[in-house]
Amino acid sequence: MIGAATLLLVILAIIFIVIFTGGYNVAATDRHNPVVAWALTTTMTHSVQSRASEIPVPAKFTPAMVAAGAGEYKAMCSRCHGGVGESRAEWAETIRPKPPALVSAARQWKAQEVFWLVKHGVKMTGMPAFGPTHNDATIWNIAAFVKALPDMSAEQYASYKADHDHHHDGEEHHGHGTEDHHHTPGDDAHEH
Repeated sequence: MIGAATLLLVILAIIFIVIFTGGYNVAATDRHNPVVAWALTTTMTHSVQSRASEIPVPAKFTPAMVAAGAGEYKAMCSRCHGGVGESRAEWAETIRPKPPALVSAARQWKAQEVFWLVKHGVKMTGMPAFGPTHNDATIWNIAAFVKALPDMSAEQYASYKADHDHHHDGEEHHGHGTEDHHHTPGDDAHEH
């Protein structure tokens, strides 16, 4: 028992030394230590799975939902996650952890997990939470599009247009007189 307590104190002392001396390099130009990368990825995956497991999923993702989600995705997500036949922006290559290429990574996540990730974001990854600025219908449209990506051709992807009501200043300009997105899944949220 004393040995275990001593070992615990030594481990805590090492952790505090690393924390307070800046011993762990947090630069995005330096990849995570493999053990740290594994711990962070595993924690994130299990956290999302646990929190998303009870979210009810729409009965079916319609072509209208996919099309509506495409505009949002191309305006807000493609710079980091890329698209079918489209690489992520050059600057996104240096984000740590690197944003997943959703054309392939979307297969690893259930629809409600994609919804949760888009709505809540992920701490310390650069993945923002869109829930505070977008309603659930819009987020389901994005999830529908993301889940469709792995089976989409480059021509199909290119045929979808970005939602140009999203501007580079980070502010959304929808011309609705409100900050809330209120529409049903599949609606063109930006039709004026």
